[in-house]
This record gives sequence, structure tokens and C-alpha cells, in this order.
Amino acid sequence: TTNRAKKKDPIYVDGARPRPMFIDYKDLELLNKFINRQGRMIGRRKTGCSAVSQHAVSQAIKRARFMGLLPYVTE
Repeated sequence: TTNRAKKKDPIYVDGARPRPMFIDYKDLELLNKFINRQGRMIGRRKTGCSAVSQHAVSQAIKRARFMGLLPYVTE
């Protein structure tokens, strides 16, 4: 067994979960932390998000893509 420190959820505000969990799709500075160079979403294991916050992140990324703020794929 390894004693790794649990990653802090990057979405949490002051260590507490914002309620309701909502991420603004227009906040591209935040969303760019959750997509890689190819424009793909980064998984929970890598970002350290909880399931609830990862769901909110993916919803925001999909909305931003639909509105044309983020690319679906990059060349």
C-alpha cells in the first residue's frame, strides 16, 4: 500500500463543495485546465475531481464547445 496524499478537488471553494455544483461555461481559464492539447477532457484520476465536480466540468466543457468557445478537436 502506498501513502499518497489525496488530491484536493480543484473545483472546491475553500475546501468545501459549492452548492449547487455549477461551473460557468464562459470561464475558459478554468475549463482549459481540464482539457489537454488535443482538446480532449482529462479524466478524474488525473485532475483530482470528485465525481460530482467532474460531471459539472464535463457539462461546462460540452456547453462551451457547443457555443463555439472551445474546440471539439485541435489540429
